[in-house]
Amino acid sequence: MRLQVGFLLIAMVVSVFAVRLFQLQGLDARTYAERARAVGAVQELLPATRGSILDRNGTPLAESLDGSMIVADPTKTADDAAAIATILTERLGVSYIDTVENLRWPDTRFRYIARRVPTTKAVEVVEELSDLGYKGLDIRRDPVRSYPAKDVGANIVGYVNGLGDAAGGAEQLFNPLLSGEDGSATYDVGGGNRIPLGDNSTTEPVDGEDLTLTLDRDLQWYTQRVLRQTVEDAGGKSGVAVVLDSRTGELLALADHPTYDPNTTVQRKIGRLASKAFRDVYEPGSVEKVLTAAALIDAGIVEPDTKLRVPGTLKSSDKEISDHWEHGLERLTLTGVIAKSSNIGTVMAARKMPGRVLHRYLKAFGLGSRTGIPGYGESAGLLPPWQDWLEINRDNIAFGQGLAVNAVQMAAAVNTVANGGVYVQPSVVLGKATTHSGEVTGSSVAEQRRVISEDAARQTAEMMEMVLDPEEGTAPDAAIEGYRVAGKTGTAQMVDPACGCYSGGKFTVSFAGFAPADDPRFTVYVVVHEPTDGQGGGTTGGKAFRKIMAYLLQKYAVPPSGSESPELPVEWGRQPSSEE
Repeated sequence: MRLQVGFLLIAMVVSVFAVRLFQLQGLDARTYAERARAVGAVQELLPATRGSILDRNGTPLAESLDGSMIVADPTKTADDAAAIATILTERLGVSYIDTVENLRWPDTRFRYIARRVPTTKAVEVVEELSDLGYKGLDIRRDPVRSYPAKDVGANIVGYVNGLGDAAGGAEQLFNPLLSGEDGSATYDVGGGNRIPLGDNSTTEPVDGEDLTLTLDRDLQWYTQRVLRQTVEDAGGKSGVAVVLDSRTGELLALADHPTYDPNTTVQRKIGRLASKAFRDVYEPGSVEKVLTAAALIDAGIVEPDTKLRVPGTLKSSDKEISDHWEHGLERLTLTGVIAKSSNIGTVMAARKMPGRVLHRYLKAFGLGSRTGIPGYGESAGLLPPWQDWLEINRDNIAFGQGLAVNAVQMAAAVNTVANGGVYVQPSVVLGKATTHSGEVTGSSVAEQRRVISEDAARQTAEMMEMVLDPEEGTAPDAAIEGYRVAGKTGTAQMVDPACGCYSGGKFTVSFAGFAPADDPRFTVYVVVHEPTDGQGGGTTGGKAFRKIMAYLLQKYAVPPSGSESPELPVEWGRQPSSEE
């Protein structure tokens, strides 16, 4: 009997436990699970390392360094949110209001407080807060974007802003390639610790790929410094300098002034971010005479020694065209027209060619069309249809007014002469890469086309050498000892957008050239907008050209020219003086 009573009591106790267990596992299981997830489930970002942007030699222009994020457990920071946020705002510059909100975030054990903080700084701040008795803060890995060369190539490279978003340049254009894919880790936390047998899942990050540009970092640095000094010395407003490999069209340097430092994540001077070499358009002035002369020679209409009687002024429609120097009747060859940069002589020669044919040549040189480098907001410039040309329009266009170009576009056009008459599309990516919109771009897919014959290119280049002649040329300052150099000056009035007319006191001065002229390796184009020193393209642009080109020839160990420049006649029919 006692044994039966004992079993009955045991059965009753077991039944009570069984009922409670059933309640826990069944009726209240969902409630407990939801409560556990609300309080203890953590989803943590595992950031991918962004790929580097490298120069042509593998030197980083942009790279990701070790950094940290500061994270918080709001269940431990909520009560002290105001005090913690004050310190974080002072030390890291984060938003006070957003930080307080994150520190007090309900129903979670994990919130991001600050991203991409240098690791030493993050550790220092968290330790300071810990020493003050504040709990619930920790650090996690979070790579920081860095630009070791500061402003070098900034307008091409772009930057990553304070929110971690790619903003402009190659950073934005090739963001899918560079950014990779972030991973994540999800796990349960209880009592402030990770639950070993709780729900745990991890998706590993996929790091971004590197991108190699055509730029040479050392050359880019030097070109930017020369350009800055040139603009400042000339009292100019802005300037650009373009350096091309004559044979491949690769942009070895592309400098803008003024520019910016991409390490400063908050960029307030927005106008400095984009490259003016792509976006800004202007009238090229006399540099364009190279294209007109090349077209005329290629068409068989003139030769370098063609004789022209150049008057002091020339009527065109209801206007008068003049030269940059006052003169009476000049007996110039076509070479002399280029060497002395005669507007009148250029027009007289160009009138021998129908307008539609000249237009076709200029289009083939790339004028009026984008170069095809995507992502930099490139302007196509302006080349009016030949059907709309009045006499004054045709004449102005022949010597570089009445049309508009961007600097990369004009450099590529002149480079066609350097490259034996073959236009090669400029490129800023070495090899090839795919943009965020799916376009494939780069040096290995750059298009080429023949514009003029090799013989016409050679004859044009020889005429351009006379531009640097110390006696007859407009740019002796561009000469480089030991090398044959071909070049052309440019000085153009600037159009006032307010009236659509030329403003009397504002000019664009420039110089374009290549060397060695007998076997071209590099093409350099320097442009300065709104100089106030009264100097022209031969002095302002020519001196900058000489510095950049001399650096190039030395850096790439280009041997001196093995021949002398040809002696082309500049004038004809001039009677020698008794002294001669």
